[in-house]
Formats: sequence, structure tokens, C-alpha cells
Amino acid sequence: MTDTINSKGVHKPECKLGGSHTTIIGGRAGKKIVSMLSQHPSVKKVIPSVIAVKGKGNSGGKLTAKIQRPDDRGNLRLLLSHGTSFQELRIVTNVGSFEEGEDIMKELNSLLSDI
Repeated sequence: MTDTINSKGVHKPECKLGGSHTTIIGGRAGKKIVSMLSQHPSVKKVIPSVIAVKGKGNSGGKLTAKIQRPDDRGNLRLLLSHGTSFQELRIVTNVGSFEEGEDIMKELNSLLSDI
């Protein structure tokens, strides 16, 4: 397998998206968020998880995204919510500790607050 690297030496976002499926809620906006976060140099891979529904109601609505606290190895979780649907995505990082994961979490949440 060959890696695709852009002119800045960063892996292209589509190479960082993996897992058993690549469906992301929120349409283009959701994909834009994942693409933006995957460009961070400490992010190795983004793995989408199962899409769940909170209840009955309108499926549209505002898309929200938040990076959750890291695990012991510094890996993060991205929680996407769109209307009554939500999805958790695992963000695998290249750091090795909870403290470094917290630093990346703060950086990524600050990126999310800018959009």
C-alpha cells in the first residue's frame, strides 16, 4: 500500500479515514469537519463508528461536533450530532499519553470553534 502525501508532507485526509465503513453523518458539513481534523499532524487515523438515533423527530437540524477526553494512550473521540442522529468517531493519534492527548483535544476543539 502506498501513502498519499501532499506537498506539505501531510497525509491526505482520505488516507486517514478507515474502519469497516466510511459513512459520516451531516453530509458535506460532517465530511468537512472530519477532513479538517484529519489534517492535524498528530492525527493518524479517523475511524467512524455506528450511527445511532436518539428518538423520533426531524432528521435535519444543526450539526455539532465536539472532541471528547482522551484515553490513556492519547487517542480521542469525536462526537457528531445532527438532528436526532449521533455518531462517535475514534481519532487515533501519534502521541502516547493522556496529557499529550489533552493538548491535542484542546487544539482540535479550538479548530472546531472556528467553524
